[in-house]
Parts: sequence; C-alpha cells; structure tokens
Amino acid sequence: MRSLSTKLVLAFLLTSLAGAVLAAIFVRQFVNAQFDAFVVTQQRDFFIGRVIDYYAANGSLKEINSWMRDRTAHRPPDDQHTNGIPPRDDPLTISFGLADPAGRVIIPTAGYKAGDTLPPAALAAGTPISSSGGQIIGVALTPAAAAIRDPAQERYLASTDAALAIAAAATAGIALALGVLVARLITRPLHELTAAARQIASGDLGHQVVVRSRDELGDLATQFNHMSADLAHANQLRRQMTADIAHDLRTPLTVISGYLESLRDQVLKPTPERFSVLYDETQILQRLVDDLHTLSLADAGELPIQRRPTEPSQILAHVTETYGHAAEQAGVSLVMRESGPLPEANVDYERISRSLGNLVSNALRYTPAGGQICLSADERDGNLLLSVADTGSGIAAEHLPNIFERFYRADAARQQETGGSGLGLAIVRSIIEAHGGAVRVESTIGKGTTFTVSLPL
Repeated sequence: MRSLSTKLVLAFLLTSLAGAVLAAIFVRQFVNAQFDAFVVTQQRDFFIGRVIDYYAANGSLKEINSWMRDRTAHRPPDDQHTNGIPPRDDPLTISFGLADPAGRVIIPTAGYKAGDTLPPAALAAGTPISSSGGQIIGVALTPAAAAIRDPAQERYLASTDAALAIAAAATAGIALALGVLVARLITRPLHELTAAARQIASGDLGHQVVVRSRDELGDLATQFNHMSADLAHANQLRRQMTADIAHDLRTPLTVISGYLESLRDQVLKPTPERFSVLYDETQILQRLVDDLHTLSLADAGELPIQRRPTEPSQILAHVTETYGHAAEQAGVSLVMRESGPLPEANVDYERISRSLGNLVSNALRYTPAGGQICLSADERDGNLLLSVADTGSGIAAEHLPNIFERFYRADAARQQETGGSGLGLAIVRSIIEAHGGAVRVESTIGKGTTFTVSLPL
C-alpha cells in the first residue's frame, strides 16, 4: 500500500507532466504552423519578386514558365535565359502558380495546367502582383501543400523541440521537488496525529499535538487537542464518580452491617429505634440507586416525560408545601413569589417539581438560620422562568462550571449529611434538558445563589 506522501508526490508529478506535455504539444503545433506560414509568405514574396523582375526586364510574362523552371532547378543562367534580370540567391522550394489578371494560368500549380482558366473563387484567393507602375500584371497562386523546409529550417524546429523537451523535464523536476515538500508539510501533522491517537489508545488520554498551521489541518489538530482534553477530563470524572459511588455505598452499608452483626451476636437488643436507623440507611441506598437509574435513562435519551398543561403556581405551591416543614426546622424562611398570571406550561409535573425540590433541598444545606429561600416564576421571550434564590454562603466562581457534574461538591467535606450524594444538580440538568430547556446558576460568596430554570412555553 502506497503512503499518502507517495500518492501526493505522484499526483503532483503526473499532473505537472501532463500539463507540460500538453503545453509542449500545443506550442510545437503552434510554432510549426506559424513557421510554415512564415516560410510560405517569405517564398511567395520571393516568387512575386521574380515575377516583377521578369516583367520589368521583358515587358510581359511570356516564356516566364520555362525561365522559372530553370531558376528553380538552379541551372546557371546563360545569356539567353537571364534576359537582363539580376540573379536572386534565395531558392524556391514551393511550386507557386501564376495566372494573368483574366485568370488564365501561366505557370501551372496543383489542379491547374497552363492555359486553364481559374474559377472566380480560386482567382480571388490568389495574391495580386503589381508592377512598379502599379499595374496588376498577374496573380500568384499558393498551393495547398505545406511548406517544404530546407535543412536549416528543419534544424531550427528541431532545436525548438529540444528546448520544449528540456522545459518539460525541468517542470517535472520542479514538480517532484514541490510534491515532496508539500507532501511533507501535509503528512507531518497527520503522522503526529496518528502517533497521538496511538498514545491515547495506550491510555495517555490527555496527549496533545502541536498546531502548526491555521488551515484545515490546523483545525483538525486543534479539535484533536480539545477531544483529548475532554477525554482526560471525562476519565478523571469517571474515576472520581467510581470513588464517590463506592464512598456513598460504603457509609450506609457499614452502618447496616455493624447493626446487623451486633444484633446477630446479641450485643445490641432489637429496638424500634435501631430498626429505624437501619431503615433510614436503606432509604439512602434506595435514593442513590434511583438517582443513578434516572441519570442512566437520561444519558440514553429514554427518560420518560409525561407532559400535561400545568400552571406554574401549582408547581411552586407544591414545592413550597413539601419543603416548608424542613425549612421551618432549619430556621429558614421559604417563600413563593409570582409576577402575575402566567400561561400554562406543557411539562412533566412530577419531574419539574422534583427538579425544583432538589434545588430547594440544596439551598437548605447552605442557608443559615434566619436566611431566606425564594421560589419565583416569570415569563420572558416565550420561556417560563422558574427560580430558586437563597441567601446562603454562595458558591465560589471556580466551582460554578462544574456544579452540574455528577458527584461534584463545591464543599471540601465529604460528609453525606452536608454535601448530599452529589447527584441532585446533575438530575436537575438532565430533567430540564429532556424538556428542551436549560438551567443556569449565579452566585456571590457571602450573598447567596440563584438557580434559574428556563422551559419553552
């Protein structure tokens, strides 16, 4: 299998050779045609000059046929044949014909004998011959045959052909050199990308390549670097998620295992309080499994959405009532605010309520006693905006781009009681995006955080 470099070099070489050969053929045909036309014109002028000289010396064109044959045959003229005409050195290699002004052939040419009368078209195609006094004395007839070249003319055309061949060879050499150069410029980044792909396949997911240009290959290298960075980030998140799942499973399982072991060994007595602890831990495990199942459905695009016309105030009232007791116990004011009558939204009531509930639950963890959590609804640009704003501790700017990632916690503590499972915000985003909407967050340290859900109406 030929390499891409070889194919590029061959493509350059063959294209250049084809162009050079075609150009050489065209130039050769053009030069030969022009040269032959020049020879014909030159010899016709010489023939006409002989006719004029003969007429000037003899006053007529009688006997010019035999005289011209003697001159063409290069016979040394004697006193009988010179007729006082100065000799010309240029030999005629073309048999031109001659007719008088009336069209009667004097010197025969192809297709016409002496004494024949030319048709008007043939006479009009000839070249008129004028005497020194301006009188038309005859018409020169050029044969249709190509010019007969002498050895010197043939050598000239041969040298032209040689020059064209040298030019074609030089073009091929230049094309070969340029092909090699361009092939290297094109294939070098491709070789680097191939090597980088092998590095990624071997496990070095963050491997980067050098961007050497701003063309399509440069764009390819840039996108490759973005892809490798995303792969490395995704792999890091996968490892972190695995560790987080193991941690979130280990804590309740440890509690359950410890209690069951103590109950089995009769170290502890089975009391309703201890069974309640076991039940709470199993509920934690159940919520974690349910959350993971919801996210897996969202990833596969199979999260069921049961849409029905729903009033925004109904969603806010349900969430406020559900979390009102928890807010009261935490000493936080949970209020609901609407900006007037709003149109119904075609949404999944249960899932949107759960999304807002996750946001309220998250706000309760970070809002101190005496703080406030406000649920509001508004309409803007054909979208329903549902907001959850708190006066809690806020989220640092460096954490904002990642808070919707799974198992991501802005706080450094890993205690489940304060940090949650780390799946709540990821579930919120999945549910909202399944509705064709979006969720965004704004936060200021020490002032609070606002989550805004946008749903198309």
